[in-house]
Amino acid sequence: MRSLSQRAAAPALLATVSTFALLTAAPAFAQSAEPVADEAAQVDDIVVTGTRVQNRSRLDTLAPVDVVTSEALQTRGTTEFATALAQAVPSLSFQRPSANDGSDSIRPITLRGLSPDQTLVLVNGTRRHASALVNVNGVVGRGSAAVDLNTIPTGALDRVEVLRDGASAQYGSDAIAGVVNLRLKEASSGGGASVTYGQYFTTVKTARGERDETDGGTVTASAWQGFSLGDDGFLTLSAEYLNRESTNRSDYDPRAAANGAITARFGDPDVEQWTVFANAGKGLGNGWEAYGWAGYQDRDSEGAAFPRLSDNVNNVASIYPNGFLPKVAINSKDASLAGGLRGELAGWNTDISLTYGRNALDFRTEDSLNSTYGATSPTSFESGSLIYDQLVLGADFSREFEVGLSGGPLNFAWGLEQRWENYKIEAGQPESYNRGPLGANTALTGGAQGFVGFQPSNAVDVDRDNFAAYADVEIPLTDKLRVEGAVRFEDYSDFGDTQTGKVSARYDFTPSFALRGSVSTAFRAPSLQQSYFTSTASVIQNGAVVETGTFPATSAVATALGARPLKAETSTNYSVGAVVRLGRFDLTVDAYKIDIDDQIVLSELINRTFSGQVAGLLDPQGVQAARFFLNGVSTSTEGVDIVGRYRLPTDTLGDFDFTVAANFNDVSVNRVPTSSSVLNPVPTLFARQRILTIEDGTPDTKVSASADWSRDKWGATIRATYYGDVLQPGSTAANDYSTGAKTVVDLEGRFQLTERVGVAIGVDNVFDEYPDFVPASLNSNGVLGFPYYSPFGFNGRYGYARLSLKW
Repeated sequence: MRSLSQRAAAPALLATVSTFALLTAAPAFAQSAEPVADEAAQVDDIVVTGTRVQNRSRLDTLAPVDVVTSEALQTRGTTEFATALAQAVPSLSFQRPSANDGSDSIRPITLRGLSPDQTLVLVNGTRRHASALVNVNGVVGRGSAAVDLNTIPTGALDRVEVLRDGASAQYGSDAIAGVVNLRLKEASSGGGASVTYGQYFTTVKTARGERDETDGGTVTASAWQGFSLGDDGFLTLSAEYLNRESTNRSDYDPRAAANGAITARFGDPDVEQWTVFANAGKGLGNGWEAYGWAGYQDRDSEGAAFPRLSDNVNNVASIYPNGFLPKVAINSKDASLAGGLRGELAGWNTDISLTYGRNALDFRTEDSLNSTYGATSPTSFESGSLIYDQLVLGADFSREFEVGLSGGPLNFAWGLEQRWENYKIEAGQPESYNRGPLGANTALTGGAQGFVGFQPSNAVDVDRDNFAAYADVEIPLTDKLRVEGAVRFEDYSDFGDTQTGKVSARYDFTPSFALRGSVSTAFRAPSLQQSYFTSTASVIQNGAVVETGTFPATSAVATALGARPLKAETSTNYSVGAVVRLGRFDLTVDAYKIDIDDQIVLSELINRTFSGQVAGLLDPQGVQAARFFLNGVSTSTEGVDIVGRYRLPTDTLGDFDFTVAANFNDVSVNRVPTSSSVLNPVPTLFARQRILTIEDGTPDTKVSASADWSRDKWGATIRATYYGDVLQPGSTAANDYSTGAKTVVDLEGRFQLTERVGVAIGVDNVFDEYPDFVPASLNSNGVLGFPYYSPFGFNGRYGYARLSLKW
């Protein structure tokens, strides 16, 4: 592997040259007379994430924080929030799995190449509930149960703050990579609406041929309205409707029964969803305020499994004479409700909140059959449900103390949190998992083809609770030096207690230059999903369908194969950075190192063919292979984040806003789990494919350069994003393939027809860039046209138009 410095060299040079060009370009324009200090103040966005001191700007924090406004998220073609956020923040990645069951519809983000569940997501500073889905197939983030960011519409947001630093001592479990805080709109008047339509128009070049596609048509309609609640209150309502057609980037199927056709559907799933959000606040007098928010989303999505051709032993010709393509459909109902009180109590700034969240996933298997029922088989199956909910009661207190320091008052904060969680698996209809009248024929696979339903033996209903207490103090030792310390204690009812701490410091040498750094410990508790998820599913291994059982780590089967009870992941985070402010220009450079121990992962598939002992364990379970969750992976992540911004107002040519941002990241696996199995020989628990997915499954380099321009009624945005090569590994080197290093260019033009009506036309991926296609030799059925590890997807050029209203 190349070193981090080698991989970073070319893009770093690009970022440096681009920044230099922005600075030296300034004299070429006639600049406006607006004071530089005022413009600098506009750039210094006030943040609440990573600090408990009021009125702290993003350039004054002790740790790096990205601020992405709702306007920035909306000046692009995608209306999918997670995609837009990943385009805006270089250290974030958002892959688009396909042919991976529920992961096609509930897609996770990754921060700094770490597991999706190692990033904590907050809404208005309170913990957001996770999805009920566990990513169990061959995807980035395999084994994680993370927050589904796409349950929140962009129109409901005022801004997003991304804290790029370990923060478990400040916020609790999951904040190993950092924190994403979603801040909702707070409007007492005004409103807006938009309608966006877009679709892909692209040339698809796969290993076996070339074709033109026009698909993925997407309609998004959104609106928001602010209402006053008396003289000192607000209610902001937001709503969004999205309807997206599927895309298909499969290759041609070379098998004889396919007759040279494309038989699979590899791409984005069909999606229809509607979402509503409300955010409110109201003064109660005497300095107290009541606040709260609520949200609900209903999403229907449908992705495709692998095709079954007409000559497949599990096809029933009387039902599907030409074979069939099973679909995995999910209805996701996501709800959240929060309320709280803020004010002053005995001299302390006090915030008491109660937050509830619930995610319910109902699975259906469509256009399928259970071959063991023969011609009497249903073709549509209710395949069971996953449900997760969370209730959080929090109390936060802060106060300033004058202690005679030249830098100002000391800020002390402390708080308590109680959290309750519940997780359920509900069985599907019997035909979705049973072996029918023809079940004695072992050549036939039982259950619904494409996605076997959850069985009664998989059903669980488990809960746990957690108590936490923290203290946080920030001390301005001088007018130039500030230090901060935080400690946190947490106690879980199912695995015990843990303690974390953090120390940060910042020294401002001049108003234009500062150094900052931190050292912290962090943790992530095993989720209920990881502790108790169990299922039987059809898993593709080396091109073959393998009926696989996923077992809890404490089950008899998993224990015999080498599992142990799960414990918390732990990490130590180090960071050091610099902040530069020169008038309208600002630059932040932050280096980091994250060492993680006992990361929770999903084991390899252990096949019954491994040994007679394994067969004896699995045959009574009716599966061909087993897997389970386990601790034991240790990793080291090193990297650098660079963000430079320059604003240039001019009298004649309009206003310009230039940004160059980059992330260079290197993940290494230092240790893998060892087995405690009593079997002889002992099965391998974590091997090459899983190791390389962690190390090389996300970009080691991502550089984005953008320019926004506005003049009178006109506006435009151009953005170029460079993605380093990403490996999609196989079980051997001969089965590896990769995305290649690619640059994607996006362009949008805007025109304000009237004061209230605007239009925009744009193209994402102007030059129709694709990741390298999957070689024909590794794609025997034509399903996988491109690597689904690709950080920018694999759908090609996307054109769109947007009509927007404001009032």
